[in-house]
Order: sequence, then structure tokens, then C-alpha cells
Amino acid sequence: MQSKPYLFSTSKHSDTIHVNPLEIFFFETKINFSQYDYIILTSKQSVNALKKYDNKTYADKQALCISQATAQSFRDIGGRVLEIGAGYGDNLSEIISKYPKSTKWLFLRAKEVASNFAQVSRENGYSIDEVIVYESRCSTEIQTVRVVQDATLIFTSPSSIKCFLKYHVLKENYKVIVIGKTTAKALPLYIKPIIASEPSIQSCLKLINSL
Repeated sequence: MQSKPYLFSTSKHSDTIHVNPLEIFFFETKINFSQYDYIILTSKQSVNALKKYDNKTYADKQALCISQATAQSFRDIGGRVLEIGAGYGDNLSEIISKYPKSTKWLFLRAKEVASNFAQVSRENGYSIDEVIVYESRCSTEIQTVRVVQDATLIFTSPSSIKCFLKYHVLKENYKVIVIGKTTAKALPLYIKPIIASEPSIQSCLKLINSL
């Protein structure tokens, strides 16, 4: 009987062995939301960071969300979604380029980010301010996890891979599934992952039967 796959994600799924790879620390940075037309959200944690602020200060702001999951998290706190990206940061530059350069964007981000889409957009003349609202650190849980031989591993972010590699070795007999192209770039070159067709845990799980 095949063992459950290991899911390295801040989100759980009952069909997996869940390992939370990160501990999240939020910063209380003063933000004047009235200066901006739209918010950019690239993770559920950036949505959680918004909860630290008075809802009335950003209630009228729509958000450009990186994925369906992030968009749903924003809707869950009463937010209105402007557009939804394809699940990776570089795609957001394409969406931003459809709007006038006079549009003012606020990117609520982690201390470390995997994509430089905001910088690329600014170099092309678009107005994007970045505010660091949280930091991810490797968890005790990922330090101590014991992975069985021939395991299937699912990674949902570059940070989850970096934290795994900080304490463990990705063996070539592991089957590795990643949630998107940006996450795949964080893997060692000798690992050939399978990339989910959609940036969701459910899409990753559907791939297991094809391994």
C-alpha cells in the first residue's frame, strides 16, 4: 500500500502527511491605503497580514491576487477581487501592464519574495510601492520530519523547498510534485519535478496517480 504523500505547505489536506514548513511573523507597518488604487496579494499570508489593519481603511480597494486560493482568502475577509493571476509572480507584470501607468499599486509582500515582478513593472514605468508585512522562517516541524524511502513530496512554495533543503537532502528516488514554475526553480537541478497544471494542492494530488 502506497503511503500518503508529504505535503510541505502552510495549508493542510486530509489525504496527505502535512508538514508545515514555515513559521510566520507579521509586522505592524503603518499604511495609508487611501494613496492607492489597488492592492497586490501574492499569498494567503499577505491576506492574513491585512487582518492586522482596520477593515474600513482598505474596504474599498480591490486586489490583484496571484492565484484562486489567494483570491478566495481575500473574499473570505470581505475583499473584492480585481483580477486573478496564473499562480506565479512573473505573470502579474503582464496583468499590471493592461492598466494605465498612472494607476497606483500597493504590493503587500513577504520579507523575501521569489519573483521580481514589481521591480520589472516599475522599470517599465508603473507605480508600485512595496510594503513588507510578514516574514517566513523555517519551522521546527520541517527540521524534525522523517521522510520514508520512495516517498512522494509536494511543495507549494520556494520557501518550503529552501527550508527542506536546509535540514535534509532531496533524494533522487523521491517523487517530487510542485505547485508551479516558480516553486520548481527552487529545486536542485538533479531533481526533475512534475508541475501541477493549476496552482492548487488539489491539482498536485491529482498527479499522484500518474506517477
